[in-house]
Amino acid sequence: MFHPTDTAAALIDGPNFYATARALGIDVDYKRLMGLLSQTGRLLRASYFTPISTAEGEHVALRPLVDWLDYNGWNVIAKPAREFTDDEGRRRFRGNTDVDLALTAVNLAPRITHMALFTGNRDFAPLVQDLQSKGVRVTVVSSMKTKPSPFAADELRRAADTFLDLEDLRPLISRPERASAAA
Repeated sequence: MFHPTDTAAALIDGPNFYATARALGIDVDYKRLMGLLSQTGRLLRASYFTPISTAEGEHVALRPLVDWLDYNGWNVIAKPAREFTDDEGRRRFRGNTDVDLALTAVNLAPRITHMALFTGNRDFAPLVQDLQSKGVRVTVVSSMKTKPSPFAADELRRAADTFLDLEDLRPLISRPERASAAA
């Protein structure tokens, strides 16, 4: 992914990356992903950004992943999600870490030569252009192979120096399939 002479960073837009992987049926092995990111160049930072529920007494499905990442070399930026009730009376959570991701990228720019941005969100196209104006090469990882429509915004793909389809990384970052229990 990176060149041997790169000083690199990888920033993951957690909700977007999760939705893309899920749409492709990829169960991401974050240890393997870290290995891929670390195998060439010098990885300065690998960060995962996500909103997370902080409701008291609630089981938070995302918590085990966030904790594992935190203990295994990832820099986790978890922002409290706000709880609300939708029109049908269901409890929902909303949060956004886009600004946190963008600020981290801009602050890292003077110390890196290459950034991998794991998102398909078109709102990051100006960030990609800003990083490039500072001499940083940007690789965007998302997908054009999701159905019914691509998760990777055209504006973001056009802005990137390189676009990698997450589907093409499947053999490198997927969890090994577990053998079925015998009946």
